[in-house]
Parts: sequence; structure tokens; C-alpha cells
Amino acid sequence: MRFAVIMRKQFVDNPWISYRWAPHEVLPDFGQFTSTSIADNKISGQFLGRDEQGESWLFTGYELNLYPDEAEGYYLNLSATLPAWFVMWRLEEDVERYIDTQSIDLAKTEPTFAIPHRISVSYNEAGRLLDGGESVDSVLLSAEHASWLQEYVNEHYRPEPKKRHRPESFKGANRPVED
Repeated sequence: MRFAVIMRKQFVDNPWISYRWAPHEVLPDFGQFTSTSIADNKISGQFLGRDEQGESWLFTGYELNLYPDEAEGYYLNLSATLPAWFVMWRLEEDVERYIDTQSIDLAKTEPTFAIPHRISVSYNEAGRLLDGGESVDSVLLSAEHASWLQEYVNEHYRPEPKKRHRPESFKGANRPVED
């Protein structure tokens, strides 16, 4: 399944920074956002608009595949109070390869630009990305997407049976055999 990400460049009232980046929404992409082929997996961003709070940018080209061995991460996400999409993004300097030609001049007004690189619905995968030093933010998962993900979890997730671990004191001493 293909998806698009809306990133917000949010203006902030702060003496050290004038804005911050955050993913705003993850949307299904049926090809309605661009004229490029659905088979084209290239990330492509375009300027959507500006209001008094900031700017919105639409990025397309994200494929989401679900894997049975990641089902525990999907389950943990759905078990949270607010299930979420996890969007991994980076501040990039070389924006020409990510931004469409109509929006490139606007994107180049800043030395770095936030580009979403990956989306996930796995709590475990998001944790691994964070452990690797990536920027990962969450966006609320819609009820429709949560329902779809729940169907996948119901089919593929089997919790591992709990194993009781005996305390070391009950296992006995680990002594070498005497001659």
C-alpha cells in the first residue's frame, strides 16, 4: 500500500529558532497527488500552502508493507492509548532530489529541509530507528487504519508463552567436579 505524508513547518515564538518540523498527517495514496506512475517509489515533495502557523508540504512515494515477524510491534502500537503512524525523517541539505521543480526555489530558502524517509506502524521498528539516532515522530492512526491493522494483527500475532525463570539461588551452585 502506498501512502503520502504531510509535513508541517510550524512557526514558533522562540528567540533561538523560528520554526520546527513535524509530520502532520499520513494519507493513503491512490495516485491522486501526483501524475507519476504508482510503480515509481521515488520520494517527491511539493509545497501545499502557508498560513499564519506555518507551511504544509506533501511528500509521496511511501510504500508500507506488513510483515508477520513484525506483528508484535503492530500489536504494541494498537495496545497504546493512541495508536500512531511512525514517521522517520531527516534534515537534508541536498533537496533537489526530493522536491518537485515548482517548489524547489522555496525549499532552498533554508539550509536544511525536513524530508520524511520512512513510515511504519510497528512500535518495535520505531524504537529501533530511534535507537539508531533517527528522528521519529508519531501521527495519530485513523480509526479506519487502526481497524485494518487490527485485522492483520489478529491473523498474524501469536504472543509467546510466558516462561517462568527460576532465580539463580534455586538453580544450585555451579561448582567444578572434584576428583
